[in-house]
Amino acid sequence: MDKKEALVAIRHFVYDLFSDDTSGHDYVHMKRVASWAEYIAENEGDDPFLCEVAALLHDVGDHKLFSDPAQAIQQRDELLFSIGFTENEVDTIADAIQTVSFSKGAVPNSRIGEIIQDADRLDAIGAVGIARTFAFGGTINQPIYKEGEKDAVGHFYEKLLKLRELMHTESGKHEAERRHQFMLQYLEEFYREQDCREETSHVTE
Repeated sequence: MDKKEALVAIRHFVYDLFSDDTSGHDYVHMKRVASWAEYIAENEGDDPFLCEVAALLHDVGDHKLFSDPAQAIQQRDELLFSIGFTENEVDTIADAIQTVSFSKGAVPNSRIGEIIQDADRLDAIGAVGIARTFAFGGTINQPIYKEGEKDAVGHFYEKLLKLRELMHTESGKHEAERRHQFMLQYLEEFYREQDCREETSHVTE
């Protein structure tokens, strides 16, 4: 299997599935997660190629994004077999992807799974994560900020500010800390502008 050719085929497959997404799960999201997965794998001494592949494909078959998740997963696996991946490699990739989701609360049982989960969670926080939060909120008609109701700002406390403590790799932890601090700064400024006050008491570590 030529790894460069395999990546080209996988990127085309992912682009066709996600290029029109407006919820923050678009093709560019897949590319970012793949880049960070490769980076973390290289830093941690793991397989950067398999991590990049699994990251590119990590949202294929997500029940939030596909009307027929099983069909999407079947197409994913058929693609991998067609470009030279072994049954063991396909199983490894599939296993890693199954444990990515925050909402499922799954704990990865492989190093590749930990790396993919870290890379995906990094894309949920920091500057990009903030942008994705509001983009996704718009797709489900969620208000930006509305006291007493479920809003996009509330998502910071429900999920985003918890992710720093859930990272597995040292590289992931280091980057997550930087992004976490940026989100705290953003929330301070958001509430200052919202409340018309110089200081707020909304934000905690």
